[in-house]
Amino acid sequence: MPKHEQNRTVIHWFRRDLRLSDNSALYKALSVGTPVQPIFIFDTQILNKLADRDDARVTFIYEEVKAIHASLKKYHGAVAVYHDDVLHAWRKIITDFNPVAVYYNHDYEPYALERDEKVSAFLRDQQIAVYSFKDQVIFERDELIKADGKPYTVFTPYKNRWLEKLTNEDLKSYKIKEQLKNIHTFNRPFPLLSQLGFTETKQQFPNKKYKDVIVDYHDTRDFPALEEGTSHLSIHLRFGTISIRELMNDAIRLKDKTWLIELIWREFYMMILWHFPHTTDHAFKSAYDRIPWRNNEQEFEAWCKGKTGYPLVDAGMRQLNETGFMHNRVRMVVASFLCKHLLIDWRWGEAYFARKLQDYEQSSNVGNWQWAAGCGNDAAPYFRIFNPELQLKKFDPDLVYVKRWVPEFNDPFRYPMPIVEHKKARERALKVYKNALKN
Repeated sequence: MPKHEQNRTVIHWFRRDLRLSDNSALYKALSVGTPVQPIFIFDTQILNKLADRDDARVTFIYEEVKAIHASLKKYHGAVAVYHDDVLHAWRKIITDFNPVAVYYNHDYEPYALERDEKVSAFLRDQQIAVYSFKDQVIFERDELIKADGKPYTVFTPYKNRWLEKLTNEDLKSYKIKEQLKNIHTFNRPFPLLSQLGFTETKQQFPNKKYKDVIVDYHDTRDFPALEEGTSHLSIHLRFGTISIRELMNDAIRLKDKTWLIELIWREFYMMILWHFPHTTDHAFKSAYDRIPWRNNEQEFEAWCKGKTGYPLVDAGMRQLNETGFMHNRVRMVVASFLCKHLLIDWRWGEAYFARKLQDYEQSSNVGNWQWAAGCGNDAAPYFRIFNPELQLKKFDPDLVYVKRWVPEFNDPFRYPMPIVEHKKARERALKVYKNALKN
């Protein structure tokens, strides 16, 4: 073998697939037979835009990559970590490891698609093969389309087609453990979080125990006071620390259709974002871009701080600010309140959630905010407006959730009066929407 061909490697690029089990691209890379060197890039183009140096997601990613790094020690391997602009990092990687090929799993967000195109072009210019695979969804991109070749834009037909198309082969997992002997022998100290310019968050992260939750999920998921009423797996799905195939298999095996449908919703919104990338900052229904939002900054600040005078709204925002999580039922209520009661642009709320949510997923976040604002790919008309008082009576009737997050809500000297009256706010929203859409 020529000298320049010696010591060549295959690179596995960890991104949103932070696990050593049932990982599509990692399995394919390990199957080649050439030593596999895992890498992770802390992308400065993303990190430099984060407002908080203790951003919980950075801590979560850091700890998960560190755990993979530790697990690889038994195979005399390690994760090579880079903290740089992605293209600059890849120049270092090809110098460090002389790769013959690079393997990674698909991402579908607009920034990621642009990044991956640039990286792939650069690598191919260096005569390095590039292979990418489906991993974070069961069906991706245009695998589910209508008979006319167009993407689905309404959930129910998409869901029905998803269920019709599903086969056991789609749910087959990748057995990786035995192949880890092919990991490249490598050792490098793992960087400190402070070297990345961040500090450790004080927030806690949910574990991956979910099977007990699935049993009663359809009965418990709408009640925010029940700590174990939902799976809390969204952050693990976001960063791929658990396999979507494992979750789908368990949902089917345990016969919980409600939970399965929630997982299909996630794929639906990923498909929508891939086909309609403009929805990151424009309404899916373009006519709704004409809505004259009030965008009162004082009212937005009250919403952000959980001081609107509506206990369920305020409880949700305070839960978000303190924990990085908000119950899904409450997310719908607070989003509707911002867009409809206060007539504040859904993009303001989406950006705030993007800053605060541990499980921030661009496709789901954008899709759900547009659903709340009435401007997304939803069959329901714009006049769906949640009444936060009725929602409180229905889903937190004993005020357990509210008392946990807004203990002063019964004290007129400490808790603010409602910043808007529901009936008047509803009438105002209907009028503004109707006038904007008739033009």
